[in-house]
Amino acid sequence: MLNEERVILMTKLASYEANEGKKNIAIGNYFRGDYIGWQVLKSIISATIAFVVVFAMYIFYDFEVFMMDIYKMDLLEFGKNVLILYAAVVGGYAVISYIVYAYRYNRAKKSLKLYYMNLKKLSNMYSNK
Repeated sequence: MLNEERVILMTKLASYEANEGKKNIAIGNYFRGDYIGWQVLKSIISATIAFVVVFAMYIFYDFEVFMMDIYKMDLLEFGKNVLILYAAVVGGYAVISYIVYAYRYNRAKKSLKLYYMNLKKLSNMYSNK
C-alpha cells in the first residue's frame, strides 16, 4: 500500500535533485576553502583578462596622441599608476568574489543538510514499516 507521506517526500527530494540539487551537490563535494579559493582564482584570472582588454582599448582608442605623448611622460610613473589601478580593480573584484562564493557555499551546505535530513527521514520511514 502506498504511504502518501513517503510519496510526497520522495517527490520533493527528486525535484530538489533535478533542479537546485545538481549545483549544490557539486559545491558540497568541495571543502569550503578549496571551493572559495578556486572560484576566487578564476575570478582573478577573468578580471586580469578584462583589465588587459579594457586597458588596450583605452590605449588604442587614441593611439596617435598616446604615441606623441609617450616621449613627454614619465614611463615609470605611468607604469606605477597602471599597476596601482590593476591592483585596485583585481583586488576589489577578488574581495567581492570571495563574499559571493562564501555566501553560495554556505547556502548550498544548508540546503544539502536539509536534503540529507529528508533522505534520512525517508530511510527511517522504510525501516519502520
